[in-house]
Order: sequence, then C-alpha cells, then structure tokens
Amino acid sequence: MTRLARRRNETGGGAYYWPGFVDAMAQLLLVITFLLSVFMIAQFMLAREITGQDTVLSQLRSQIAELSELLALEKSSKTELSTTLAALADDLKSARDQTSELQGIIDVLRQEGTQSGTALTALQNKLTGEKKISAEALARVELLNQQIAALRRQVAILNQALEASETRDQASKTQIADLGRRLNIALAQRVQELARFRSEFFGRLRRILSQRSDIRVVGDRFVFQSEVLFDKGAAEINIAGLAEIGTLATAIQELELQIPADIAWVLRVDGHTDSDPINTPQFDSNWELSSARAIAVVKALIAQGIPPNRLVAAGFGEFQPIDLADTDQAKAKNRRIELKLTER
Repeated sequence: MTRLARRRNETGGGAYYWPGFVDAMAQLLLVITFLLSVFMIAQFMLAREITGQDTVLSQLRSQIAELSELLALEKSSKTELSTTLAALADDLKSARDQTSELQGIIDVLRQEGTQSGTALTALQNKLTGEKKISAEALARVELLNQQIAALRRQVAILNQALEASETRDQASKTQIADLGRRLNIALAQRVQELARFRSEFFGRLRRILSQRSDIRVVGDRFVFQSEVLFDKGAAEINIAGLAEIGTLATAIQELELQIPADIAWVLRVDGHTDSDPINTPQFDSNWELSSARAIAVVKALIAQGIPPNRLVAAGFGEFQPIDLADTDQAKAKNRRIELKLTER
C-alpha cells in the first residue's frame, strides 16, 4: 500500500478536501467576474443616462405637465364625490329622522293600544323598508369613502412624482448654469488672448510704419489713406501700394504663428470714400468703389500668403466719415482703407 493510501486509511476513509476547495475558488472567481461585468454595464448605462440628461429633462417636463393635468382631473373628481357624499349624508340623516319618528309612533300605539294589529304591521313594514333604505345609503357612503381614500392615495403618489421631478429639474438647471458659467469664463479668456495679440499686432505695425505720415492709428484700427494704395477713382492697387501690402502681410504672418489655432480671429478690411458722387462705367456709386477697394486689398493679402478665412472685406461708401467738414482736407481723410483685427 502506498504512503498516500495509508494516510487516507489513517484519517478515516480518506477525506480529501483540495478538489472541493479548488471548485469553490473557481465559483468565487466566476461570481466576481459576473459582478464586475454587472458593474461595468451599470457604469455604461449611467454614462448614457447622464449624457442624455437634456432629453430626460424634456421628458420629465412633459411628464410633469401630464401629471399636473391628471392631478387637476383627480381634484375635480374628488370635489364631485364630496358633493355626492354630502347629499347622501343628508339623505341618510333624513331617513334616520323618519325612522325615529316611526319608532316613536309605534311605541305610542303599543302603549295606548288604540290601533289595530293591521296598522301596527303596516307601520312595522314601513319601518323595515326605511331601515333597508338606510342600509343601502350606508353602503353607498362606505363605497364613496373607499373611492375618496383611493383618490387620496393617487394624489399622494402624484405629489411624490412631482416633487421628484422638480428635484431632478433643479439639479439639471444647476448643471446648466454651471456649464454656462464655465463657457463665459472660457470666452472671456479667449477675448483677453485676442486683445493681447491685437496689441502685439498693432505694436509691430506701428514700429514698421512709424515713419509714414499718411498711415494713422485710430483707436483699434490702422488707417491707410486711399492715395497710398489707389489712384483717384480707381480700385487697382498701385506699385507703391503693393509694397505696403507686402509689409502688412509679413506682419500678419508673424502674428499668425503666435496666435493659437482655436482662436477665431480675422483681419477686417473696410473701404471708405468721400462724399463726392461717382458714376463711371465701372462704378455706379461710392458703394461699389469702396467695396471694390476693400476686396482688392484682401486679394493682394491672399496673394502674399494670408489664408482667405482670416480676411473680411466690407465697403461703407461715404456714409462713415471721420471728418464732417466739406473741405478738400476733410475729404482726403475720409478716403481711406481701415484694418481691424477682430473676432470672427
């Protein structure tokens, strides 16, 4: 006999627990795996529920409206039942009064012995009928009480549902307000960043163009007099103007490398004319002339490598003057091209 067999005999039948322990551990691992799967599925469902909170909020509001209508209907039914109950109570009271009167008459007849047995029997039958009516009225009252209790339970359930919906609605409103606050903070930060880059842009242009008397800074805009870029009544940039556009394009390209890609900035090019009317085969009015000049500047910047999505052209004609006087000097100021770095 082997050593293992002798050990089994010595321990009384060879009880061997190791396979059972392995099975128990395997079952425990299966249970843990199942619980982990359930937990992951629950997390996924919870994420879907949070993601669709706006849809759930809309559904909750619809349910609140439906519950409110149902509550109004239940309150109306409760009022009608209360009215019916009051009427039945009056009938019951009247029947009890008649019963008391009849019982008194019977007692009087029994004491005096003046009435015959037939009359007494008739009165007793009438009394029995009245008692029957009273019993039916009591049954109806009991039924109405049960209905009222059921309505009260329904109203309580509706109130609980409304309170839960209002709580969820308030939580959703709080989340929406928090998101709005974060969005406003992010927008403010973007505006501050764009303002900083706008300042750098204008500072660089100011250094480059500081020696030009015909180029001015007005607020947050650079103002080119039209004569710098265009001949009188024309919308084609002259040779000297193309050199100025090249200098401007270089400054824009240097700034573009520093501005983050997620900031939606554009350079707006505005064309302005003086108040003298124009009517040529090419331009019917100052609107066309100012717009054509702004577009010409934009095209020249694009040719220098500026992305088209960073440029905007606008024509204002003679309707945005900076000098209202009717002099040659004032008209020269009003004939201009303005550049403004702004948000898209």
